[in-house]
Amino acid sequence: MHDLVIRSGTVVDGTGGPSRRADVAVEGGRIVAVGRDVGPATRTVDAEGCLVTPGWVDPHTHYDAQVTWDPEVSPSGWHGVTTAVIGNCGVGFAPVRPDGRGALISLMEGVEDIPGPVLEAGLRWDWETFPEYLDALDRMPRTVDIAAQVPHAAVRVYVMGARAVEGAATADDIVGMAALVRDGVRAGAVGFTTSRTPVHRSADGNPVPGTTATAQELLGIGVALRDAGTGVVGVATGFADEDAELGWMTRLSRESGRPVTFAVVQGNDDTEGWRRQLAAATAANAGGGRLVPQVAGRPTGVLMGLESTAHPFFRNRAYGEIAQLPLSERVQRMRDPDVRRRILDEPPPPRGFANLYATAFQRLFPLGDPPEYEPPADRSVAALAARAGEAANAVAYDLLLGNGGRDLLYFPLLGYADGDLDAIGSMLADPVALLGLGDGGAHCGLVCDASQPTFMLTHWARDRTRGARMTVERVVRMLTADPARLFGFDDRGVVAPGRRADLNVIDFDALQLRPPEMVHDLPSGGRRLVQRAVGYRATILAGEVTYVDGVATGARPGRLVRSARSSS
Repeated sequence: MHDLVIRSGTVVDGTGGPSRRADVAVEGGRIVAVGRDVGPATRTVDAEGCLVTPGWVDPHTHYDAQVTWDPEVSPSGWHGVTTAVIGNCGVGFAPVRPDGRGALISLMEGVEDIPGPVLEAGLRWDWETFPEYLDALDRMPRTVDIAAQVPHAAVRVYVMGARAVEGAATADDIVGMAALVRDGVRAGAVGFTTSRTPVHRSADGNPVPGTTATAQELLGIGVALRDAGTGVVGVATGFADEDAELGWMTRLSRESGRPVTFAVVQGNDDTEGWRRQLAAATAANAGGGRLVPQVAGRPTGVLMGLESTAHPFFRNRAYGEIAQLPLSERVQRMRDPDVRRRILDEPPPPRGFANLYATAFQRLFPLGDPPEYEPPADRSVAALAARAGEAANAVAYDLLLGNGGRDLLYFPLLGYADGDLDAIGSMLADPVALLGLGDGGAHCGLVCDASQPTFMLTHWARDRTRGARMTVERVVRMLTADPARLFGFDDRGVVAPGRRADLNVIDFDALQLRPPEMVHDLPSGGRRLVQRAVGYRATILAGEVTYVDGVATGARPGRLVRSARSSS
């Protein structure tokens, strides 16, 4: 008698191989059989007409604080993610001395748009060292497994104190940082991450500690991963000096023997830079390196609304007079002809993102229901305005008032320079690339890309009409076996006997993203954008059914995933 059998589904096993109709039998949290007529079970899940896949492995999230209070790790848990990797972009909350907590909160608030009051209210700080942080994570049951990486910024602050922001690390500093990283990896961290982009700044406007770190410092820390014999190096870089950045990453991967993964996106100025970076990674790997460009499955898209952090009028003085009113009152005031005229007549801010958001209406689109993430040019606010014979800002204004002020406008910030997803499709097709950059848990007031796994299936494997699609088998592999292999999660990511029973049962025909919405469910009433989906018939973690039709069952088998060579 098996503990669980998922019957009569179409198994897409994560390897990229052909799907097949089969049952999946589970005992003791592991898959014991995949085939026909596997025998009776204490519990059965009917998967007739559904896909049965491994649970998604998300390599790039920022739930470092949220996992200490949210057992569902939402919204990722709602989208079939069963393993989430935190500690990305060099920011996190350990190691930390009591007098350094404020600095780490400011970094997370500035870099990842997670409100400081939320972090102050939610974090318990029952740790100082990184191993103690891992133990704290391990004590809380969840619907999702968590794996953590050691963040460079926290390590630098711990070792260097006030010098961490812009000071050069001494030889002793580097030795101290390497020791902390080594201890973290040996205790179970699955990697080390750093930020190299000047765009990343604390809430106080300071660069992330480590932004200007020398190659000597980064190579010195890389020794820790070589000594531990495990772990991934993650890098967020703006490629200010592309050759230099690729050079030290290649050298680090060779000398440490560890993979280095770094973000690659299509920019709006250098629209072909991603091709050079992928080609450079391929060449480096042919020469003994191991570079893994990490790419997104859809544009980095800002969601603009009256409840969001930004929209075309958020820096407008006349709008500022009513900005703090409750949404319903604000909508009522905005419908007043005099208020409308005053807001629309005010010139846009002269520079920066505020100017971009208030003027680039050819790049602004109604998101819609269901959400459209590859909108054609004739659906832009500018195009809608031209057809209606109206001013573009007036059309944007009226769209923001839709659905009681809850409708959202979509501004593809990166990855949409050509007005379609062909460039992203080419990145995803490159064998050197890894799907990631979903940023679950971050950018609470502007971005909600934790739903990327569902988008990959609905858009790329089923609904895309503006270009080539992908097979379901290929998309599932990108969401499962590929990231699992990078991090050494050899027990998951494939539906096969002996693997963990982390599984999704998906009604593929019915699978659909719902529009993002703003909720106020963070500590101290903090807000965040979330997005749900329909079509996940069941999600299973370690053999326990954690979600049925998108609703948590109360089962929380999720724990910390420690590195393969952890001493814990």
